[in-house]
Amino acid sequence: MKKKKLDILYEDKFIIIVNKPNNLLTIATDKEKERTLYHYTYEYLKQKNKNNKVFIVHRLDKDTSGIVMFAKDEKTKFYLQDNWSNFKKNYVAIVNGKVKNKKGVLKNYLSETSTHLTYISNKNEGKLAITEYEKILENRNYTMLSLSLKTGRKNQIRVQLSNMGNPIVGDKKYGIKKDPIRRMALHACYLKFIHPKTKKEVEIDIDIPDIFLNLVK
Repeated sequence: MKKKKLDILYEDKFIIIVNKPNNLLTIATDKEKERTLYHYTYEYLKQKNKNNKVFIVHRLDKDTSGIVMFAKDEKTKFYLQDNWSNFKKNYVAIVNGKVKNKKGVLKNYLSETSTHLTYISNKNEGKLAITEYEKILENRNYTMLSLSLKTGRKNQIRVQLSNMGNPIVGDKKYGIKKDPIRRMALHACYLKFIHPKTKKEVEIDIDIPDIFLNLVK
């Protein structure tokens, strides 16, 4: 991914929102410092003005694509993070098998192992995770779901769908070795938030990847 190919969905004096490709870290790890969405966004803003800054608001897993928001100052960052649970965040996923119900709500308590693997636990041990889902399309092998996050736990969608018996296509970490599209089929496609300065609603809505649609034809 070259800097010039940064897919900017929205930008103003306070916020920049980018469409993250799959197989790209949002932020640096011990093993990877520069090939990250944060670094590419930082470089883009520095080219515009050397005094520009960029701050993490949230992140997506490396194998998840879609909407990622950054702030351009700390005050904006804190506002967005403090209000993150009130913003509307939708994902689309392709899961293995047929999902029984047309729609439903997944409620689980999630904990994390010492090796950073998230798992279903209990009320006393874990943090509550709530995800609403609705079927969009299905065929004999796969189901496309629209997912609305009500909480923001690590790997929430992936763990809950796997626990339901319908792991996400390509999610080798939480369910299945079969990888028909050579990526994980999870995409952050919609975000609605209150702008920290104007206090008006801002909506970001991006297309479902064609490779997802082809899988459920």
